[in-house]
Amino acid sequence: MEERPETELLSIPATPRTSTPEILTPSGQRSPRGSAAAGATTKSWTPTSFISPRFLSPIGTPMKRVLVNMKCYLEEVGHLTKLNPQDAWLPITESRNGNAHYAAFHNLNAGVGFQALVLPVAFSFLGWSWGIISLIIAYLWQLYTLWILVQLHEAVPGKRYNRYVELAQAAFGERLGVWLALFPTVYLSAGTATALILVGGETMKLFFQIVCGPLCSSNPLTTVEWYLVFTTLCIVLSQLPNLNSIAGLSLVGAVTAITYSTMVWVLSVSQTRPPTISYQPLALPTATASLFSVMNALGIIAFAFRGHNLALEIQATMPSTFKKPSHVPMWRGAKVAYVFVAMCVFPVAIGGYWAYGNLMPSGGILNALFAFHVHDISRGLLAMTFLLVVFSCLSSFQIYSMPVFDSFEAGYTSRTNRPCSVWVRSGFRVFYGFISLFIGVALPFLSSLAGLLGGLTLPVTFAYPCFMWVLIKKPMKYSFGWYFNWTLGWLGIAFSLAFSIGGIWSMVNSGMKLKFFKPPN
Repeated sequence: MEERPETELLSIPATPRTSTPEILTPSGQRSPRGSAAAGATTKSWTPTSFISPRFLSPIGTPMKRVLVNMKCYLEEVGHLTKLNPQDAWLPITESRNGNAHYAAFHNLNAGVGFQALVLPVAFSFLGWSWGIISLIIAYLWQLYTLWILVQLHEAVPGKRYNRYVELAQAAFGERLGVWLALFPTVYLSAGTATALILVGGETMKLFFQIVCGPLCSSNPLTTVEWYLVFTTLCIVLSQLPNLNSIAGLSLVGAVTAITYSTMVWVLSVSQTRPPTISYQPLALPTATASLFSVMNALGIIAFAFRGHNLALEIQATMPSTFKKPSHVPMWRGAKVAYVFVAMCVFPVAIGGYWAYGNLMPSGGILNALFAFHVHDISRGLLAMTFLLVVFSCLSSFQIYSMPVFDSFEAGYTSRTNRPCSVWVRSGFRVFYGFISLFIGVALPFLSSLAGLLGGLTLPVTFAYPCFMWVLIKKPMKYSFGWYFNWTLGWLGIAFSLAFSIGGIWSMVNSGMKLKFFKPPN
């Protein structure tokens, strides 16, 4: 072996030893990279954070490939969510292929409906200033609580709160959560479904009268028979199996709701206003009567923004992974939906009050249109408006009934440990449809309880989400967020009590019964 000169050996550079990379701190001292003193960013732990390039560097290629594949798999699985096998059998969680478009359709179908048509009635008791201020505050408040619900859907790693009651149990405790959330959510779903039967049946009767005119007056159907016709249509459509399968119906409901809401206020403001119109709030004989009527009017505004009892259920139909959590498409769809909600609610309330003032009938703007301009507007336009209301009510019935269907099937599957057959599922839905019809026929004044419904169900939309945020997210005590959410929550509870009392008073004293779409004599 040839020997190298000593000078050549000395010129060979020595192999550097591996050392921890260093950075220069502001004080001029060297510190290992990632040190707290260096101010480097500390990444939060994720299910795949231990599989890093530094961890993989000393491992051979085959093992590295296995670990990289495992990392990709864990990221696709998401937060390692523990799935309840029973969820695959229930209508809300049976299908999880929803997206932002479905979220927009469902939220818009649930957020716009017949309740918007009575907002001008609330303005007739509140006047211009307080009516507009109350409507803006209610809209922004419910938009904030909707954002809270969307964020809390996966607030705890490994758990998805697919239903409003589940989130209430996580926040308030197992038993208290059921007591607080179950009654208002069921009452809101079932009460809305019953009111939709009443409104839909009466609107079908008016549509038939407008289309046929005097030719069909020999032996017309009674109002109860029209309720039965509408209920039968609802039961037929309710055979769709799950929440994702009614996305097309929700789209139809959203489009028809936007269309008829726009038509009623455009037709109203385009006609000549009544000569005796006045914009002074309605005067009642006593101060107590005026106070309760104002409370009932505010309850009507609160009821106009129902639908938060469905937010978690809509989000439960979406897939959720570590890279693409479900709150992203849900919030994107909800934002689009509530832009359209504002485009429907504010023009109906303001335009309807401008057109009719305190002459607004207790049935709302559609009843006013029929009463004041039945001879000024073509029968075709009126018939189309009523038909769109029927389509919207049919679609809204499906989405508001889905939580009740889910509860029925959850009770069945928990007892039998098997999914519902087609016949059992159909039986539940037929039973629910006819029970709603029976309640509507036996208690027809339910359609006049917009203020009472708004008061009783107000905590679901305006109060409980604020409490849930504090109890689950646990913001710093006495911080702005802590005070803000506690204040909003207790204000919501106080308003709920006041609006409920106002709704009961107005129902008992017959001062503001909202008999939807009852044709004038």
